[in-house]
Amino acid sequence: MSTTPRSTLDRFVERLDRLDVTHTVTDRDGVTAAVDAVCEPPAVGVPLPDGLGTLPASVATDVAPSALGAATTGVTPATLGVADYGSVVLSTTPDGVEPTSLFPDLHVAVLPTGAVVPDMATALGRLGERIRTDGGSHVLATGPSATADMGALVTGAHGPSRVHVVLVEP
Repeated sequence: MSTTPRSTLDRFVERLDRLDVTHTVTDRDGVTAAVDAVCEPPAVGVPLPDGLGTLPASVATDVAPSALGAATTGVTPATLGVADYGSVVLSTTPDGVEPTSLFPDLHVAVLPTGAVVPDMATALGRLGERIRTDGGSHVLATGPSATADMGALVTGAHGPSRVHVVLVEP
């Protein structure tokens, strides 16, 4: 009896589900509507790279501390997805990817489906040259922020309590 192996993307989505991370699958033309559908105002975001779509007008791209403090939703592009963990890799940038992903209660990560890799070794292989060349840093975010150091599990203690990934098909 033969079984069809699960694809890397299927494994990534299954892991997201186990982490209580919601997701939407769309194409480039549907990114604006998909992001708009999950954002809770006020929303701030980092502009998406060329080829990934555009943010809706309801998402402000001012990531000043006052805007971040007031925001309920933060929208960022993701560089990679790691299927084994359901992690998204966020490459820090001067325009505010890291704080935009951490301060609001809801983090929406926009990730191309072609950027989902099977495991951490592959992710580090892809990021290695970039890190060696420009010394940039990357955040690996795996599900909502959670801590149990005060007793019962608490979400949102050190970051977003909810995460949504918008997967963008070619």
